[in-house]
Amino acid sequence: MEFFDVVKKRRSIRKFQEKEVPREYIEKILEAAFYSPSSRNRRPWHFVVVDDRALIKALAKTRPALRFLETAPLAIVVCGDESISSAWVFDASIAAEHIQLAAAALGLGACWGHVLDRAHNEKKSAEEYIRELLGIPEHIRILCVIGIGYPAEKKEEHKKDEVMRDRIHFNRF
Repeated sequence: MEFFDVVKKRRSIRKFQEKEVPREYIEKILEAAFYSPSSRNRRPWHFVVVDDRALIKALAKTRPALRFLETAPLAIVVCGDESISSAWVFDASIAAEHIQLAAAALGLGACWGHVLDRAHNEKKSAEEYIRELLGIPEHIRILCVIGIGYPAEKKEEHKKDEVMRDRIHFNRF
């Protein structure tokens, strides 16, 4: 699939079929993540790949916006090591987008569920909840959880008229 076709096709998919994602697809998705650029090429990312249904259901309880994970056969927790790079949020965000584009190129659906600076409940952050659930070390920060699987919903690809020309500026604002 051509790059611009993938970009237009990629939509946030929140409903998934029960079908498992093949291991070779998971490997390709992770490979794409590792090809993403990072500040000073420090590559501060870590990815926790979750295919255990019970753990995915627990991840879905992180916060209401992550409930879509309940039907996902695969989740990738995108993290960054802030001791390696102060730009870990940006680096991990680029890697997360590579993950979503790779999933779309493979005919899969994906959706980003934000974790960083969000609450699990009144006493615990979403990050603390996931850290405890998956045994993630303190110095590793959690950006998001991406649910991945075969789509159980159909969304139209982006159209050219969605390009907001009034937000494009050449040479000066």
